[in-house]
Amino acid sequence: MLDRDDNYAGVYDRRVGFGQRPALLMVDFAHAYYDPECPLFGGEGCRTALAAALRLRQAAKAAGVPVILTRVGYHPTGVDGGRFFEKAAPLTAFLPGRATAEFADGLVPDADDIVVTKQYPSAFFGTSLAAMLTTLGCDSVLLTGLTTSGCVRASCVDAMSHGFRTIVVGPACGDRHDAPHEANLFDMNAKYADVVDLAPALAHLEGLRATA
Repeated sequence: MLDRDDNYAGVYDRRVGFGQRPALLMVDFAHAYYDPECPLFGGEGCRTALAAALRLRQAAKAAGVPVILTRVGYHPTGVDGGRFFEKAAPLTAFLPGRATAEFADGLVPDADDIVVTKQYPSAFFGTSLAAMLTTLGCDSVLLTGLTTSGCVRASCVDAMSHGFRTIVVGPACGDRHDAPHEANLFDMNAKYADVVDLAPALAHLEGLRATA
C-alpha cells in the first residue's frame, strides 16, 4: 500500500475491523480480463487477484459464509448500460454471446454461490444485493474483484454507504496497472473500508469456522 504522508497520518488512520457475519463478494472475475485479445486484458495483476479470491472462496465455504459472484451482462443493444455503456467502449465485451462475458477460467459458480448480474460499476447499483445481504443477516462484506480502480472501488463505496462494514482484500483485487491499483487501495483504506492482506482475511474466516 502507498505510504501515508503528513496530509493523511493521524487524519485517516481509523480501522473498523471485521464483522461477525460477512459475505464474500467477488466482483466481475470475467474472461475479458484474461484474454490478451480483449481491450480489458489485465495481465498479471488480475491473474494473482483471482488466485487469491479463489482461496478466500474456499475458506468462506468452509466457514458457512455466503459467496456472491457478480457478472456484467447487457441487452444486445447495450441500452440497459445507459451512459456507462456509451462512455466505456470496452464494455462491448459483455454483450450476449461473447466469450469474454463468461466467468474466468478456474471460476465456475457452485450451486450454492449467488450470482448477481449488473450493468454499472457498483455491484449494488440497480441490483438487489443490499436487500439480499440484509436478508442473509450479513453485517459486513469481504470485497475482492476487478478492477480495483473501477468496479471494486464503486462497490466499496456503496457497501459502506449501505451500512456494511467493508473489508477490501488487497491481493484479491486486480487492475491493469499498479498505479491505479495502489492509489485506489490507499484511498479506499483512508475513507471507506479497511484494506487488508490475504492472510488476515483467511484467518478471520478460519476463526468463524472454528466458532460455527
